[in-house]
Amino acid sequence: MNRALAAVSSCLLVALLAACDVESEPRGVPSAPIPDNVPKEPRYARASEVVRALGEAGVKCEVIRSTEHAGSSEADCVATVDGAKVENHISVFDPAVVSEGEIGAAIASRRKPPSAQTLVVAGNWYIRVLAADSAPAIARALDAVVLKGDAPKTPERPLPEIPDKPRYKDVNDLADDLDESVGCTKRKTNAVGAVECLTGQPGMTHCAVLALHETQARRDKVLREAFRHEGAPATLVTAGNWTINLCDTTLGPLVAQDLDGVVVSQDGR
Repeated sequence: MNRALAAVSSCLLVALLAACDVESEPRGVPSAPIPDNVPKEPRYARASEVVRALGEAGVKCEVIRSTEHAGSSEADCVATVDGAKVENHISVFDPAVVSEGEIGAAIASRRKPPSAQTLVVAGNWYIRVLAADSAPAIARALDAVVLKGDAPKTPERPLPEIPDKPRYKDVNDLADDLDESVGCTKRKTNAVGAVECLTGQPGMTHCAVLALHETQARRDKVLREAFRHEGAPATLVTAGNWTINLCDTTLGPLVAQDLDGVVVSQDGR
């Protein structure tokens, strides 16, 4: 077997977490048992069957990419759970090629820091759920269990006082206001419904990711998630039901002033 297991490498996550690539791991990973609380069933032959099972359970998951390897099948799909779009990475393994010990090792490695991923697991497959709070709904739909990541417990990051307004019904209206402030060109909507665009003048452009959030709790979680990784500076502007993650960190104060928001940054100011 040339490729035993597949790992999903996350790209930039702005609480909303946008594009991802699927890469295969070489054989040779240590063997580990699958946790005792993981049910033996259901089992699937490929990732598309998991997507279909989700749909039959009332959780439609739109496939945005899929791959097939010797011994494994992968799919990334976006589902709507409690009104929010969430991205899920599905991995299904062929028991004739990939042993339970290898699957167990892959599960264990994903749950360890620094990744500390939240997984939905059963049979010969698992799903990495990018929005951890949606994992129980995914697990119920598939008769599976949730395995949380072993992230070190840290105090919840304090946030500044965030204004209740302005609020937006359409993320493109927010993009229009950002465009008037510092620019928001070459817009595109990513898999989870956030808008990505470029700020600044031609030749000196930087990215921005704009998102609306269903609740204050979801908004605050996105803000805190942006600062999980030390050494990855982040500056966001927020108010009401929205966040803007700015790649050009110097633009925060101006955007906050023009859009009646506040800056939340890596240094806490």
